[in-house]
Amino acid sequence: MRLIVAQDYNAMSRRAAQMVAKLVRAKPEAAIMVPTGDTPRGFYAELAAIHRRDEFDVSRLRVFQLDEYLGVGARDPNSFQTWITRAFLDPLGIAASRLVRLPGDADDAAAACRAYDERMRSAGGCDIAVLGLGWNGHLGFNEPPADPASPTRVVALSAETVASNGRYWGAGARVPNQALTCGMANILAARHKLVLVSGERKREILRRVVTGPVSPETPATYLKASDQVTVLADAAAWPWPVPEQDKVAADRV
Repeated sequence: MRLIVAQDYNAMSRRAAQMVAKLVRAKPEAAIMVPTGDTPRGFYAELAAIHRRDEFDVSRLRVFQLDEYLGVGARDPNSFQTWITRAFLDPLGIAASRLVRLPGDADDAAAACRAYDERMRSAGGCDIAVLGLGWNGHLGFNEPPADPASPTRVVALSAETVASNGRYWGAGARVPNQALTCGMANILAARHKLVLVSGERKREILRRVVTGPVSPETPATYLKASDQVTVLADAAAWPWPVPEQDKVAADRV
């Protein structure tokens, strides 16, 4: 695991965009997994800006949705597919047909999850997994305790996760308490893992991930035993000196 600490959110977003653009230039047909939420917004905007300047090829990218609420259709304004389309696909000019969905409105959610894993296998696995860090260390919606070999599946969301996500739904809205999530097996097998972490509220969980033991109670700690992992944080999320550990290389930018 490599920890990179940027001076602020904008610097973190620029560095993330530069890293992903470099990987896509090297492999235009890459399979990329993308998250939703507040943290990646700046990264997506910076990546779109790089694309506008030098037009790296996105026509062959295969985009995999990281997670989706169960029972929420693609056209629902609160769906993650709507979010990905608005924040990632459209600004980069990526055709909607290049998105591998996790269909929250599928008649058979379990079968849809198996089909997603088959699409991932057919793509040769994930080349680039861009991830956020959940308040309890979850990746995607792999809530603790998490099995590192778990497949894509339907999961129950913790009460804390539901409450945290409520801010996106508006006052009085009923937030789903189940979701479809890409499994830990696919995430950990990705050839490049980039975890974006921003803000003071992520300080303690980030410190637990970086300095604590590998544990199913903090799913993101599994990344420490995986190859090609970069945790890119801003100084608000990591205000301390960079650590010196056997499994963590660190620097500031």
